[in-house]
Amino acid sequence: MAQRCKNFIATSAAACILVMSGCTLIPGGHYEGITSGDKTTSLEQDLSKVNIQLIDSTLIKQHKNQNHQVKQHQSKGLELSDYEYKLGVGDVITVGVWDHPELTIPAAVQRTAEFDGFRVQADGTITYAYAPKVPAAGKTVAELREELVKRLSRVIEDPQIDVKVVGFRSQKAYVTGEVTKPGVYPIRETPLTLIDAINLAGGLTERADWQVVTFTRGDKVEHIELDSFYAKGDISQNRLLKHGDVIHVSRNDKRNVYVMGEVNKVGTVEVNRYGLNLAEALSEAGGINERIADANGIFVLRKRDLEQDGVIADVYQLRANNIAALVFAEQFELEPQDIVYVTSAPIARWNKVISLLLPSLSTVDAIQDIDNQ
Repeated sequence: MAQRCKNFIATSAAACILVMSGCTLIPGGHYEGITSGDKTTSLEQDLSKVNIQLIDSTLIKQHKNQNHQVKQHQSKGLELSDYEYKLGVGDVITVGVWDHPELTIPAAVQRTAEFDGFRVQADGTITYAYAPKVPAAGKTVAELREELVKRLSRVIEDPQIDVKVVGFRSQKAYVTGEVTKPGVYPIRETPLTLIDAINLAGGLTERADWQVVTFTRGDKVEHIELDSFYAKGDISQNRLLKHGDVIHVSRNDKRNVYVMGEVNKVGTVEVNRYGLNLAEALSEAGGINERIADANGIFVLRKRDLEQDGVIADVYQLRANNIAALVFAEQFELEPQDIVYVTSAPIARWNKVISLLLPSLSTVDAIQDIDNQ
């Protein structure tokens, strides 16, 4: 409940801050008041670090090529053909010796094989008839069988032994977060992968972030691109699970696009697992305000890493004054945390509008920090 309240507060703060930002950017009124002096000069200087592109057929084709490009290392999947389960403390095994019923525990109607089996003790050994303190932990079933054959050969000629694991208790993986059945899942003789574990947990909930899940092994944390596995067949995103691994599926609270400016309904639009294009986002916002909006002034701001890329943001402009532009809007895929802004400013003042929008990207980051607290 406390987490929901915190998410609600953060979301409310996001809407209020971004709406206020949008209001101050509308030409006229407050616009002139905040564009004077050194502050305006500083913001306009940031435009040199902004990558501005026109949303047209060339850009759409470029993005599609990037989305369909599969790197060579992504084609390499898990090699499971040589997988063998290794016994651990707490596992339970049964041992059968052919033609020697006195060494085989008879089946009982009201007892299970696990109840009657041999448990790997805290020191990693099992004790069997004529074979006390046999090392078992860390061994495969085949290796343990070979050791038992060696021990029993001292009293039985050519013993034929069958060893089975009937209780998998030593190794577990954990699935938490937005799955249908979060819990602890044992690792068995059949290889258990990350995708298998999510499926065993009933799959993702409606509120799950389907794109990226967190995979933790010891002190190493890895972000698995789950959507790349399901949507693009990138099998390199799968992992073979080991004891203690943790898979966490987060909520999709941050998978929103902010729609601001001269639209009929300012607010946020969720990016669902099927994606969200610019036309859909504008439609969810009630469309542009045709009385005062400039159809040539539809912008999408997408933050970049300044230190890594040398660019503050990518700014995409849609000139929606003809039917072809509407097709481009439908083909332009948005990303979470994008800011869609529709301006009423004349063309000569668009640069000022963009420069004033840039601080909104920092506002989004601040809102994310609130969510993470």
